[in-house]
Amino acid sequence: MMTDVPRKHRVLVVDDDASVLVSLALLLRQSGFEVLTCEDPDRALAILAAHSMDLVLQDMNFSPQTSGEEGLALLARIKEQHPGLPVLLMTAWGSIALAVKGVKVGAADFFTKPWHNAQLVELVNTTLELAVPATAGRLDRQALDAQLDLRGIIGQHPEILKVLSTLGRVARTRAPVLILGESGTGKELIADAIHRNSPRAGKPLVKINMGAITSSLFESEMFGHVKGAFTDARSDRTGHVASAHEGTLFLDEIGELNRADQVKLLRVLQDHSYRPVGASRSEQADIRVVSATNRELAEAVAAGDFREDLFYRLNLITIRLPPLRERRSDIPLIANHLVATLAGDYGLGEVTLAPGAMQWLASQSWPGNIRQLRQTVERTLLLAGKRVLEQQDFLDAEPGEDAPAHTDVRVDGLTLEQVERLMIDRMLEQHQGNISRVAKALGLSRAALYRRLDKHGLGDAGDEGSGGDEA
Repeated sequence: MMTDVPRKHRVLVVDDDASVLVSLALLLRQSGFEVLTCEDPDRALAILAAHSMDLVLQDMNFSPQTSGEEGLALLARIKEQHPGLPVLLMTAWGSIALAVKGVKVGAADFFTKPWHNAQLVELVNTTLELAVPATAGRLDRQALDAQLDLRGIIGQHPEILKVLSTLGRVARTRAPVLILGESGTGKELIADAIHRNSPRAGKPLVKINMGAITSSLFESEMFGHVKGAFTDARSDRTGHVASAHEGTLFLDEIGELNRADQVKLLRVLQDHSYRPVGASRSEQADIRVVSATNRELAEAVAAGDFREDLFYRLNLITIRLPPLRERRSDIPLIANHLVATLAGDYGLGEVTLAPGAMQWLASQSWPGNIRQLRQTVERTLLLAGKRVLEQQDFLDAEPGEDAPAHTDVRVDGLTLEQVERLMIDRMLEQHQGNISRVAKALGLSRAALYRRLDKHGLGDAGDEGSGGDEA
């Protein structure tokens, strides 16, 4: 009895460098793929019209000018003619920003020349696994909610639906995920959802703000220590890695980790083992790593600030969250949810937004994204004291453009800790959650500011806000 043999995945490689074509074709064929190659964009489009392909690997430059415009133009035509076909971009480290632009306009991901063979094959396999079949219709929010636990994530914009669809497919794996997005876009909520929808949901989700850990305490915090390992080690301590055993380790602000500590983290990800400070033997670590940053890590690698090998360990799957200004149709949904939630929290009864107020909210640029929107809604809700919030209420509640953020801070009856928390919160608002600017304004180092954010329950304020923002 004959059985059907599964068709090999077909990959098209497009590059004007013959040596690159030969190298990639050999690597991919040895890895079990059927490969076609060509040297120019027009030929690539002709091949795609004549053959059913599963993946495209394309260069960004096809002329001596190396502007990348031809690569972006080819990508645009491929996505127009073959919307469901995933594309991986090839670029040199010096052109990372161009590749990032390509990802934002439709590429699945990018890799750099020269590439690491095993990592590239893993990226190709992962991209193919995550690709939505051409015959599959795009899921709507209702269908996604029926399949996944997406509590707290508000939105129906196509870019958010794409993020949630990817989340659903990667959550069931143990693959490392890197979540990228501006401050306040909801990265921590996505990490929460990945854990909740994974086979590890019943195990711990351990969250660490990497910017808040000083280098001198990194090993003790991450790996723990034994009694007597150093002067203040009066008892054994379990580190974050051990606490996350069989669960998920969420490394927030991963871009703030210094290079010396990057090496120590890399060892855990490579060997799945760690050694507590002062211990005589290593322990095994069964963890799934999810990390997040508002920095473009690939650019940090190109600048020498972030290790390339750690970058590839963290970003097997990358999820990019769009800023709020790029999904304005979600602002009314998020604003209504915020008003209802905050009014309930403050015991204000039912409060609604007038149409004019909603239009005003939807028209704003929101550089601080959802966290800034939340602060604006909360401040107006408290100052207006009305059942229906109008546009003028929001305008009246806005702090003056030129006034220092602390001019209206009243400290009578407040403890020193409460004053400190209030000042930090005001500075976060004034600078739209930009940690570097807030630290400079307060005369603190970034690490010192992060410690105070954690101390006052504002640990994610520089990103998603204090525990209740929506993606």
